[in-house]
This record gives sequence, C-alpha cells and structure tokens, in this order.
Amino acid sequence: MRRLNDKSPLSAETLYGINAVEAALGRRPIDYVLAAEGHRSPRLEAVIAACRARGVPVRFAPKQALDRMAGSVQHQNVVAICAAKGYATLEAMLGYSGNGEDRAAAGNALFVVLDGVEDPANLGAVARTAVAAGATGMVIPERRAAGLSASVARAAAGALEHISVARVTNLTRALIEIKNQQIWTYGFEAQGEKSYLDLDYSLPCALVFGGEGRGLHRLVREACDQVGRIPLYGPVESLNVSVAAAIVLYEAARQRRPAGKGRDEHER
Repeated sequence: MRRLNDKSPLSAETLYGINAVEAALGRRPIDYVLAAEGHRSPRLEAVIAACRARGVPVRFAPKQALDRMAGSVQHQNVVAICAAKGYATLEAMLGYSGNGEDRAAAGNALFVVLDGVEDPANLGAVARTAVAAGATGMVIPERRAAGLSASVARAAAGALEHISVARVTNLTRALIEIKNQQIWTYGFEAQGEKSYLDLDYSLPCALVFGGEGRGLHRLVREACDQVGRIPLYGPVESLNVSVAAAIVLYEAARQRRPAGKGRDEHER
C-alpha cells in the first residue's frame, strides 16, 4: 500500500516563547537556548535552570538579537535552536505499519483533521485545544495549509510536544483510510444537516474542520460520514476555525469522560 505521507527529516528549527521552549526540553534535541540580557523573570529563570539541569547550553544576547532570530518580538525573551518536530505517519497514528498486514484496532481514537487552515495562529490554537480535550492526533494537508512552524509552536504554547501530527498529500484519501479503520468522520460547516450536539463522539471519530473563508472542500465534505453544524444565534455567518474546533472538541470530551474527571486548573 502506498504511504500517505513520510516522516519529515530532522532539521534546525527556532522555537520561541516560554511555554514552547519549556515543553521542548527533554522531548527534542536542543542545540542551545538564547535568553535576552537584562530581562529576567521567575518563569524565565525556571527555564534557564531547567536547561542547565539537562545540560542544554544557555547563551545571553541583546533583545534585538532574539527579535531577529525569532522573526518576532513576541518571544518572551527566550529562543531555542532545536531539531524540528517530525511529522508522524498516518499509518502510525492509526496503529499499523502501512503494509496492510498488521493493522491494529483504532481504539478510542479522537482525531482532528484540518482542511486547509492557513493561519499559523489558528493551527496552533487548534493544537492546544486538541491536546487539552484529549485528542489523539491531528491530520493536516501538505498543500495550501500551514505547517508546523515556530509561529505555530508559539501559538500552541507547548502543546505540539504532546500530540502527533500527520501531514498528508491527499486529505480525501486520508479520510477514506481513516474510515477503513472503523473511525467515524464528522465534518462541520454552517450548512450541516445535524447539530454538533446530535453526533456520537463516544465512538472512535475524526473531526473535520474547514479552513479560513472556504470551509470544507467538496470532496472532503463528501468523504465525511456526517456533517454537523454549530448553531448561530446572532448576526454572524460563521465562527473562527479554532473556536469551532474548541466547541466540538469539548462536547466530545464531555461525552467521553465522566463528569468531574478532568484536570482542574489548580492542578496544572
């Protein structure tokens, strides 16, 4: 069987922001961490201490140097140079090698599939919510969509270190492969025939959300088992994809977990 995607090679990546750098420690090889001179805070000091405890070199430079390295001023005075997060294969996420001979049950899968989300901030926000709600993986397309960049990692605030992301060449074919593993595929758009509250998320399922402006492509919509909608009561036509994903993911989490079994804020 043809592989739907290949794991990306390791390459240098710049991560910035305290949460993103802290989450990467111990999970990715880090060449060094750059901290801004004269800008100390308890959280930054904790990151520096964690680096030194793990043997990660820490260097200090003017804040302007961090601005240039991060390509942003929103780095919270810390930048890490590390190996890029590799993409998972869809086969690995589904629990088999791809040769068609050792398929494992998909278990209680909860995937998030994004159809052409181009804004890195949206991709990062969806990833963070997916991790918080207990999703088991994400699937994104290779073309006309954001990939796993430093700005996505910053928006995800460390969540990318806790979820597998598969990048596929053909999203429709990937959905068919997901369905072949007895996983229900639910798409979401304003014209959906059912309310999102009427769908059964206790089953293994993949939640499919469209990109900014265009929504679901026709072939992607047709590959979904059911298409739901989030009711709108005010004078707006649609919700931001990260907001829509959060609403649906937490309904899925509610159906899958007994009341009161989540991790409270004070436990984090």
